[in-house]
This record gives sequence, structure tokens and C-alpha cells, in this order.
Amino acid sequence: MKKLLKLLALVPVLGVMVSCNNGTAAGAETTTDKPMATASTPNTNTQTSDFYTFKMKTLDGKEVDFSKYKGKKVLLVNTASECGYTPQYEDLQKLHETHGNEVEVLGFPANNFGGQEPGSNEEIASFCQKNYGVSFQMFEKISVKGEDQHPLYTWLAQHAPGKEEPGWNFCKYLVDENGQVVAFYPSKVKPMDKELLSAIQQ
Repeated sequence: MKKLLKLLALVPVLGVMVSCNNGTAAGAETTTDKPMATASTPNTNTQTSDFYTFKMKTLDGKEVDFSKYKGKKVLLVNTASECGYTPQYEDLQKLHETHGNEVEVLGFPANNFGGQEPGSNEEIASFCQKNYGVSFQMFEKISVKGEDQHPLYTWLAQHAPGKEEPGWNFCKYLVDENGQVVAFYPSKVKPMDKELLSAIQQ
């Protein structure tokens, strides 16, 4: 009888032990099944690689590989020598001189609007140097709109925030340090306007 009473006394203790052991096991299982944190998949933006694959010739025929602009902001402008906006060359040169450490200024002569860039590459180079002392990079004359649009300007229009294309001379695309088109400015926005400078300095 005494042995039976001892056995009965042990039942609650064994129940507690079983309960605790099961609780611990359940906790361990939960911890094991909990997903581990993983590194996020990098956001591969095709703009970054595409912009830097372009190679263009300067007014004097030298090839420039756009990969040299990696890590820099770039302002691309379609220019013309006989336009009402032609005096913007002066501001573009000033931007180059005062903010050249923040942005690369690239000029692309084009005869798309009003036939206002009729000259040869040599004539354009002479005009820019003689009248405005241009020292920022000027490229050979191309088409920036229409059926013969240069692939660079096709790409810029496709990737601009609002898919904008130049509507006249001296329109501007701003490309950031990662090769992404972040802004488009129409002709009326001058190179030294606060709106543009603030975007460059961000």
C-alpha cells in the first residue's frame, strides 16, 4: 500500500517534467523553422550599364568612351550656332568652369530645329571657341530627333522621367552618377538657373 502511495505521489512531478520538456522542444523547433535573414537581391538597372556603353566622336574626330563618366553627373545639351538660345553657350562654359567638379557638360550640335546648325564640325568648333571660349566637351554634329535620331538621344528619350525629347535647341538631360536619366530641362531653363544647379548639387 505504501508503494502505491509513493507511485501516485510521483505522477504530478512526471507530468510537469513532460510538460517542460515538450515546451522546450516546441521552442527549439520554432527557432529552427524560422526563416533565416537573406541578403536582398541587387537592383540591376539597365540604365547604369547602357549609358556607359556609348562611344562618341568629338568635333575633332577623337573617340570618347562614356565609361569615363562613371561616378559623375553629366549634362547633355543639343546645341546650335544660329539660335536665339545660342548665348547659353556662355552659361554652359560658366557651369563647366565653376561646377566642373560636380558635373560634366557635353554639347551635341544638331541641325534638327530651324536649320540653325548648318556648319561643318570644323566650323562649329571655330565658332564655339571664337565666340564663347568653349572648353567643355563638344561632340560631332548628330540628329537628336526624327527618323535619323542618334541612338544616344533615342536612349535618353526612352529613359527620361517623362520620356521627353528635345523640342528645340539647347534642351538638357541630366544623368546621375549611376548613369540614370534623372531630369530633362527645356530650352528656356538656363544652365545656371537655380533649378538646374540644385539638381546638380544634390
